[in-house]
Amino acid sequence: MIINQEFKEALRQILWQFRAPIRYAFAYGSGVFPQSGSAAGSSQCHPSAPAAIQNMQQGKGKMIDFIFGVSYSQHWHALNLSQHRDHYSALGSTGSYMVSQVQDRFGAGVYFNPYVTVNGTLIKYGVVNLDTLCRDLSQWDTLYLAGRLQKPVKILRDHPRVRLANQINLLSAVRVALLLLPAEFSEFELYTTIAGISYMGDLRMSLPAEDPRKVRNIVSGQMAHFRRLYAPLIENLPNVTFNDRRCTEEDWIDDPNANVRLTQDMDPVKRGNMVRRLPESFKQKLYFQYQSRFEIPRVEFNKMMKESSDSDSEVVRRRQGGPFEQRIAADENLKKEVQASIMKTIRWPSTVQTIKGLFTSGISRTWRYLSEKQSKYRTSGRKAKASSEESPSSKQE
Repeated sequence: MIINQEFKEALRQILWQFRAPIRYAFAYGSGVFPQSGSAAGSSQCHPSAPAAIQNMQQGKGKMIDFIFGVSYSQHWHALNLSQHRDHYSALGSTGSYMVSQVQDRFGAGVYFNPYVTVNGTLIKYGVVNLDTLCRDLSQWDTLYLAGRLQKPVKILRDHPRVRLANQINLLSAVRVALLLLPAEFSEFELYTTIAGISYMGDLRMSLPAEDPRKVRNIVSGQMAHFRRLYAPLIENLPNVTFNDRRCTEEDWIDDPNANVRLTQDMDPVKRGNMVRRLPESFKQKLYFQYQSRFEIPRVEFNKMMKESSDSDSEVVRRRQGGPFEQRIAADENLKKEVQASIMKTIRWPSTVQTIKGLFTSGISRTWRYLSEKQSKYRTSGRKAKASSEESPSSKQE
């Protein structure tokens, strides 16, 4: 993603304040990429942030979110606890072993330290093992981190394993979105579908603790960024095309106001191939749902799954959808079943991760986080009400 070079360097300088080795890192959220309609920040947010961060946030400071990919979580936390004990809640007093166990064994495998000041800047950083990160990107075990990287982020330290796994993740996001969309749709519909994947089943979206218009706000303010992520992938897929004269103009890629049309091939054979190529953990959930829907006997189903398995390293198969995948692709309830699979993937890890935050962040920081989320929720509600009152239909009434 293209952002101001001085701002990017200021973010990188924050990483250099950690002696513990960070192998991969990205910054994300409204503190990095402005979101239309999001709540205003506070000029008191950052104690003494570098000028580049203040200028980028236009004096309305917002906490900046990071994810740090590390090789060994216990070793990393041991080093970080010795340098930044104040970043941790009381759980830090139990030592790096307990901290790493809480990180790796519960929720999505991420340990967050929110509301800490580094280099004069208020930040929140999550720590995750590279193995856990790459597995979620390629398999969609929890969609917790894969969902974040399906949206624009600023990569500050890259890693070849993560880069490859994230290309798989982005391609999977396009395929799932296509299974949820009709034959013709707009770019905005595509990107809101992709951005909305990680919020399906998220406990926060069903509570008064998150802006209900968050997905639309994210996409509205970042159309050009989403296009840079997904347009190259779309152009290489055989069953979806840009179908708009605007695409023949050279400047359309960087035009934030463009919203071109796309068309996809609804042929069950081609869509069956997409089903076959979904991330393994996610695909298994979808298949089990259709085993029940199609009333396939367990023995027959297990045999079918073994024959189509990708895990046999001695056999190289071209991942083509068979009769089962084509039947799934032609099912009129496909959208509903895909959404159910997404919710099953996300619900439990995100709920446990939220509960885990009470222990990793501490009561005061968790209360501050929830209070700010509820404030955003109320602000969004007032904006939605004002917008509806100003609409032509309400004026006619």
